[in-house]
Amino acid sequence: MQEFLEQAKAAAADAAAIIREHYDRAFDVQYKSDASPVTEVDIASERAIRARLEAAFPEHGFYGEELGQAQPDADYLWLIDPIDGTKSFVRHYPVFSTQIALMHKGELVLGVSSAPVYGQLAWAVKGEGAYMDGKRIGVDVAKPLARSILSTGNLNPLLDNPTALAKLAQTMRGAHRHRGYGDFLHYHLLASGSIDMICEAEVNILDIAALTVIVREAGGVMTDLKGGDIGLDTTTVAAANSDELHQLLLEIGRSL
Repeated sequence: MQEFLEQAKAAAADAAAIIREHYDRAFDVQYKSDASPVTEVDIASERAIRARLEAAFPEHGFYGEELGQAQPDADYLWLIDPIDGTKSFVRHYPVFSTQIALMHKGELVLGVSSAPVYGQLAWAVKGEGAYMDGKRIGVDVAKPLARSILSTGNLNPLLDNPTALAKLAQTMRGAHRHRGYGDFLHYHLLASGSIDMICEAEVNILDIAALTVIVREAGGVMTDLKGGDIGLDTTTVAAANSDELHQLLLEIGRSL
């Protein structure tokens, strides 16, 4: 597993060099059918990641945000989002990241989360703990909701469900503080003990695969909002530093 991790970190560094080179320059922006942006930098970064990992592990499969799938039925499947948060990248807002995860026979076993402009690199391997910028990290000690910080991401599906929205509002009112850090940032904050809960209702597995391994290895609990395991079809997230806070998030999910 160590070789997988070193190659994933090297691939993230390859992408980071491309991203930093273009961040303050003009670049071509196109829009997908869902109106989300994609840039030449997204594509170049994913090509660099794929090139390194394919050279090291030609028998592995790949599932990427921009370049699609190759050998998707392989035992080892790399999940790649070269720039998670392209909208932020386009607007020169530094909360975006490169996400690289490895799934083995359907189980997430490795994650690298690189935020090259924000300035953080987090990684984890199943059973070996979570790290950020070379130091081991962990979630904060469990505390009641009234002393906890909740961060939310995309919530659009909740907005059309009055019951779920009411439960979310109740949890937000009960929390010590609620913020919307979003993207990689609130997962890094949870894994390093700075916040306590995360609720998202509109995600893609490529956004959260690596972060799932990191949060879990940091001692956190992370499932979808109905309590299901994180997998290729996951679209929601309930993450927390304790089972008690996690259960409060699942109450929101039961209304969906």
